[in-house]
Amino acid sequence: MRRRKDNSSLRRLGIALVLSMAMLLAGTLFFESVQWDTVFRRMLFPLVRLLAFITLGLAVGQMIEATGWTGKIGKLGAPLFRFARLGPQCSAAFSTAFFSGTAANAMLYEFWQDGKISRQQLILTNLANQLPAFFLHLPTTVFIVLPLTGWAGGLYFILTFLAALIRLAAVLLWGRFRQIFDSQAWSQENSAPLSKDKRRGILKAIGEKLPGRLTTVATYVVPIYIAVFLLNSAGVFDWTRQWLAHWVSDRFVPVEALSLVVLSFAAEFTSGFAAAGAMLQEGVITSKQAVMALLVGNVVAFPIRALRHQLPRLMGIFAPRLGLQILLLGQGFRIVSLILVGGAYYFLF
Repeated sequence: MRRRKDNSSLRRLGIALVLSMAMLLAGTLFFESVQWDTVFRRMLFPLVRLLAFITLGLAVGQMIEATGWTGKIGKLGAPLFRFARLGPQCSAAFSTAFFSGTAANAMLYEFWQDGKISRQQLILTNLANQLPAFFLHLPTTVFIVLPLTGWAGGLYFILTFLAALIRLAAVLLWGRFRQIFDSQAWSQENSAPLSKDKRRGILKAIGEKLPGRLTTVATYVVPIYIAVFLLNSAGVFDWTRQWLAHWVSDRFVPVEALSLVVLSFAAEFTSGFAAAGAMLQEGVITSKQAVMALLVGNVVAFPIRALRHQLPRLMGIFAPRLGLQILLLGQGFRIVSLILVGGAYYFLF
């Protein structure tokens, strides 16, 4: 039975690789911007790096689960997750998300597959993990953004942080009043020291389990990543960004800030903040207008960036259907919270 399952997984992976190669060949024939040197530079290296990070995240997640460290790691979020009735496994994934979102998602999927958490717990915890993700990316952006935009950039970070807190509070309250408490007690997590033989057994089990998970991940990640790359090369995302930027700017953001919103769509995250700083310095826009433009650019641009960067990763870890559901729920939840804080800032200040 196991060999039949392995053969089936390898067959699906082979079909996915053939489909991926066919898409690449079609791309080089129909799109002038897609040449083999471009494929190796802009697609192959990022794809290999993505798979490497997913592999590391899966290995870390399985190690944490297999060694019984779930309870120890979950202590960071234990008060919150006790209140939300989500259980120690979800708390451990939440704590892990402060260091690696991929590892946290891998843990959630393994817990769900093993029947330790429900599908609702998996989705709720993934939504709650948007707060750790905020802090995970903060050091790489705050020291670049603040010198560029000053107080306006600081307000932008404060508002996005408040939106993340609102999302976490909503998840905890939903869990408290709608989630059935997980049957496994917090005190039952195994935290005893591991013997040498047990460590070897754990490593062996991970070594046997990890290749199968990587096969499944690669089956979905590779063709989806290549499809997104080809759509980007065809200019689909650029056209969508420009259209949405003009539509939103003409209605909600001053015309003077149009270029700021457009730049916020670019792959380089800091470009929008650089434009905001320049406009603020020249007195073209006020601080309030800059903050609103950055928020609007964030709301409109982030779903597109999510399709480019998050969709392959989520579908690879959670499988296509669940991964797409998580992506749509997460982005919808995020947009609603940003609209709430942005509207409150606009009308109150």
